[in-house]
Amino acid sequence: MAEKPDNERQPAKKKGPGVLKVMQSILAGALGVQSDKRREEDFSSHSPWPYIIAGILFTVGFVVALIVVVKLVLSGQ
Repeated sequence: MAEKPDNERQPAKKKGPGVLKVMQSILAGALGVQSDKRREEDFSSHSPWPYIIAGILFTVGFVVALIVVVKLVLSGQ
């Protein structure tokens, strides 16, 4: 008997979003320019955890950057 190719043996697994795609979605959402198509894709086809973790890291980084900028501006007075 002939063997089936690898892609016919196992059902295809859904691959999670890549790091670049998650970063693009987080930045677009933060700037308010996320398209409806991309937003629906993000919310429907993948686990929410990569987006949640990246969103938290982005928010913390943004707040830290603001604090640093404010301290630099105030120290120059």
